[in-house]
Amino acid sequence: MSDVPNTPQPELAPHPKARLARAFGMAQPDAQGNIDCDVVIIGSGMGGSTFAHELSATGLKVVIVERGDFLPREIQNWEASSVFGQGRYRNAEPWLDAKDQPFNPGVFYYVGGNTKFYGAMLPRFREEDFSEVRHYDGVAPAWPITYAQMEPWYAKAETLYRVHGQAGTDPSEPWRSGPYPHAALTHDPALLPLEQSMRQAGLKPFVMPAAVDYGDGGDCVLCSTCDGYPCLVDAKCDAEMSALRPALRTGSIQLLTNTFIDKLTTSADGRTILSATGTRQGKAVSLRAPRFVLACGAVNSAVLLLKSANDQHPNGLGNSSGQVGRNYMVHNSTFMLAVDPRRKNPVRFQKTLAINDWYKAGAHNAYPLGNVQMLGKIREPMITPMRPWLPKFASRYVTDHSVDLYLTSEDLPTQHNRVTYDAKQGAVKVFWQPNNLKAHDELVSKTRQIMRMAGYPLVLTERMGIATNSHQCGTCVMGTDPQTSVLDVNCKLHDLDNAWIVDSSFFPSSAAVNPALTIAANAMRVAAQFIAAS
Repeated sequence: MSDVPNTPQPELAPHPKARLARAFGMAQPDAQGNIDCDVVIIGSGMGGSTFAHELSATGLKVVIVERGDFLPREIQNWEASSVFGQGRYRNAEPWLDAKDQPFNPGVFYYVGGNTKFYGAMLPRFREEDFSEVRHYDGVAPAWPITYAQMEPWYAKAETLYRVHGQAGTDPSEPWRSGPYPHAALTHDPALLPLEQSMRQAGLKPFVMPAAVDYGDGGDCVLCSTCDGYPCLVDAKCDAEMSALRPALRTGSIQLLTNTFIDKLTTSADGRTILSATGTRQGKAVSLRAPRFVLACGAVNSAVLLLKSANDQHPNGLGNSSGQVGRNYMVHNSTFMLAVDPRRKNPVRFQKTLAINDWYKAGAHNAYPLGNVQMLGKIREPMITPMRPWLPKFASRYVTDHSVDLYLTSEDLPTQHNRVTYDAKQGAVKVFWQPNNLKAHDELVSKTRQIMRMAGYPLVLTERMGIATNSHQCGTCVMGTDPQTSVLDVNCKLHDLDNAWIVDSSFFPSSAAVNPALTIAANAMRVAAQFIAAS
C-alpha cells in the first residue's frame, strides 16, 4: 500500500544473515573515502542484482552500491499492523507532485530493493507488447527489440528466480522455448469456487507464474503474508536471495550499503564517467571505475542523471535528446474487494488466480483492457489509511469476508508525464496525469460483473494514485535514434561511452503485467553484450 503516511521509524536491527554477506562480500572505502574497481553498479534491486549475478563469473571486480541496508529479519515482517499500519519498513523520502504537494512513494531502500516487498509474480510480457499496440487513448510504441530476442533471457531469468508456472493455461501467453522450471502452484481451496464460476462465465482463469522457494525442500509455506510484506523465512525469490547472495559468494562481487550516490562526474569532454560520488554514514565517498551501471529504479536513475548536469551536459547527464525523465509510466491500477457478507474467506495464499481474457483486443473488447490477478489477502491495517473514517471493526468485517484483486491496464508514454529534480526544494518531483482510463474503467466494469456473478454482491474499488509506483518505468527509453531516446538497444547511454541502465527506465511502453521478470531478463541480455565487449 503506497498511501500509508510517513511515521517515525523504529531502530531496526540488522538481518542476521547480513553477517554472512559481511564475511565474504562487503566493500570498504579507503581512508580518503575512495573505492576503485572495474564496474560500479548503483542499486541492488531486480536490475542491479541480476546484472551483478551475470558478471560474477567474469573475474571483474564489481561493486554494487545500495542506498539502504539489509532488511531486518524479525516477527514484524509478517504483521500487517507493523508493515502497513505503522509503515515500519518505509524509508523513502517524500516526493512532490506537480502542485508541489508531498507524497510518500511506494519505493523501499534495502538490499534487494523493491523486490523485498513485491508479490513475486513474474509473468513475461506478451509477444504483442513488443510491437506497436493501439489503445483507446493512443498507441503504445514498438520496442527496438522483439520478443524472440528476449525469449532466451526470459527462460534464463525464470530459472534463476525459480518461477513456478504451467504453459498453455494463460490465453494471452507468448510462445516458449521450453517449460517453466518448476510446476505451477495450486489454488488455495478457498479460491476453487471462484475459479469454477469464472470458467462457467466463459473465462480462462489460470495460475500466475510465481517466484517462491516452494517444494523440493524449499522454505516457502504459502503463507498469507507474501504480497507487500518481507519474507520472514527468506522463501520469496527476490533479487537479494536469488541473484545477489550467490553473486557475493563468488568473491568478485562486493556490496557497499548505506551509501547514497548523488552525482556522476565526467571527463573534460563529457564522454566518460569518471566517478560516482555521494555520502556514506555522513562521510564523502567516491567510486571510480572504467564502467558504470545504473539500476536505481526508473525515477531515481533519471534523477541521478539530471542532478549530474555539467558544462558538457547542461540539461542532465546523457540528456541531449531532452528525454531523460520523460515518458514516465506507472500503470493504471485498481484494488478490488469483492465481499460476500454471508461467508468468511479462509484463504491463506491468495495470490495465484488470474485472468487475461481481456488483455488483448477481441470480440468482447475493442481495445486491450489489461490483466486481473489476485492480491495477497487484504487485512484491516491495509485499508484503514485509505478509509480512515471507517471504523476498524467494519474494515475488519469487510476484509474477513472479501476476496481481493488487482486490476492493471497499460498507460501510455507521454512527454508530459515525467520526473524532475527540484533543486530549490531538494526533492524528486513527479508530473503524472493518468491516461487510457477508458480501457481501465471497462476492465473494472467487466471484473465487477464477474465477481457479482460469482456470489459477491458488494464490490468495493480503490483507484491507485501517484504514490502507487512499484511498476514505474520509461524515464530513459531505449531506441535507435539518439534524438528521441536516451539508451541504445543494449541500454548504453547514447551520449556516454561507459554508462548503462538496467532497471525499468529503458521500457518504451509499460504493457499491463508485472515488470520484474522483464527487468531481470533484460539485465541478463545487456550483461551478455557488456561481457562480450569487455
